[in-house]
Amino acid sequence: MAEESDDMNRRGFLQYAGATGAAVTSFALAGCSGGEEDLEDDEDGSDGEDGSDGSDGEDGSDGEDGSDGSDGSDGEDGEDGEDGSDEPFEITMTQRQDPTTLDPHDHRETTTDNVILHAYEGILWRGPDGGIIESLATEWEQLAPDRHKFTIREGVEFHDGTELSPSDCAFSVRRVVDPEVGDLESPQRDQLAGIVDAEVVEDENAIIVHSDGVNPLVFQEIASYCSVVSEEWINNTASEDIATSMNGTGPYQLTNYTEGESAVFERYDNYWGEMPDATQVEIIAASEDSTRVGQLESGETDIVSAVPPADAGRIEGSEDLYIANKGSTRILFLPMRYDVEPFSSVEFRQAMNYAIDLDQIISEILSGFGQPTAQPTLPSFFGHNPDLDPYPYDPEQAEQLVEESGHAGAEIQIEYPAGRYLLNDEIVQAAAGFIDDLENVTCEAVSRDFGTLAGELLDGDITTQPPFYNIGWGNTTFDASQTMLPWLTEGTSQTHYVSEEMEQLMSDQASEADADTREQLLQDANQLAHEDAVWVFLNQEFLVYGINERIEWEPRPDEFFLAQGMERSE
Repeated sequence: MAEESDDMNRRGFLQYAGATGAAVTSFALAGCSGGEEDLEDDEDGSDGEDGSDGSDGEDGSDGEDGSDGSDGSDGEDGEDGEDGSDEPFEITMTQRQDPTTLDPHDHRETTTDNVILHAYEGILWRGPDGGIIESLATEWEQLAPDRHKFTIREGVEFHDGTELSPSDCAFSVRRVVDPEVGDLESPQRDQLAGIVDAEVVEDENAIIVHSDGVNPLVFQEIASYCSVVSEEWINNTASEDIATSMNGTGPYQLTNYTEGESAVFERYDNYWGEMPDATQVEIIAASEDSTRVGQLESGETDIVSAVPPADAGRIEGSEDLYIANKGSTRILFLPMRYDVEPFSSVEFRQAMNYAIDLDQIISEILSGFGQPTAQPTLPSFFGHNPDLDPYPYDPEQAEQLVEESGHAGAEIQIEYPAGRYLLNDEIVQAAAGFIDDLENVTCEAVSRDFGTLAGELLDGDITTQPPFYNIGWGNTTFDASQTMLPWLTEGTSQTHYVSEEMEQLMSDQASEADADTREQLLQDANQLAHEDAVWVFLNQEFLVYGINERIEWEPRPDEFFLAQGMERSE
């Protein structure tokens, strides 16, 4: 079955949500050898489909609608929300995990961004449809293939009252890409791939971002990553305080943070853009699905992420609650370390893909809320290869490939971050069960704390990674390279696979200025990833939210869960 990527409307959701929880659970655990179950808890339509710079035109004109960098609206008068009401509008939001830090440059998790991006903003931003729009920059243009200029907005202040300057923007880029800047070796360095420096333009309110060669992704990367920090504040604040406090330019100012419990924000009165409706926002976390849903139904929280499909019908049937959903930019997969037996064998890796009935997992566990994947790149992304189909379920072929690999009798385990993704516990347990059903392989699923597992994946040392594990990856640049570079090339923090052919393809695409040629290189890289079975390809994750009727909100495909996009219902 060819890959698809479609959002599901409410009616379709309820049709799928009719599956009973008992059926889901019994299937998920069938044939699974076991593993700990402690349920403790990481990381889009494109405007640049042709690989272009993503701006509105070659003259560097500004974003599509003059919008600000936080909610896609364009006001600059600092007035109250759209309804003009001065009445308090307080929102409590529950996601799956607490932030691992409040330092915007020292993490790789969307759940952390969901807290940080209430207070911090980027130089550019993406609108709800994924298109690049203005934020702290009002114009952007390519000066040369390796030099890109950004005109910085005037009249913006940080929450400590100091004024934003181009120097702060240049410093923020440099803090991510240069370990010598800001006393930080940022794990986000490869998210700004090719960018090596940034400087202030003399006598202009602008900066120039420098790359190490042709760089077709500068605007996409800057729109997706690199929050802007105050150079003075960073340089005069201890690292432990940067990790537990915030000083951004965003619409919300942090007023209270209790690590592992909650983050509380209030609207910042001197915000440069349009004031959001919500006057106060509290963000909490609950890793267990039942806890989040219970909080929503009891009124303890107003909006929750990752609603299990089995609970969706009940929530939708409630008088004061509703369900919203969207196909995300995240894929779930099972990486296998190429340097460890039995996963050093391509035959064995292919066998793991043939062993798993992905269609059954999607239909019975996810109640249809997911799409099977065949490659690292989703269909809406630049570089997707339309000629690749998911591995079919073929346990006999899997057993034959295991024999050919020379690893018959292998005993393996899949380590997974409990509660991190939509039903990923059940997905991984089912996958382990399918593999364990093979006559010549034994497999079990073992739950892990997400923070601990993420630390092992981000430390740059492949030897600390589990041989076989589950993770999800969201790519908000809508470009294939930003999934394959960090996972499938040598020397990056998450590398688990290295091949000369992949290295050459990714090197060539990074320096290719012609969009068509670059697209073909990325498609070839996707084909290689599929044929080499670099991981067990699972599903595109769907975003499913439960929302109180007093809030109007449309989910974003990039998974950002931000109050500045939420409005008071009329």
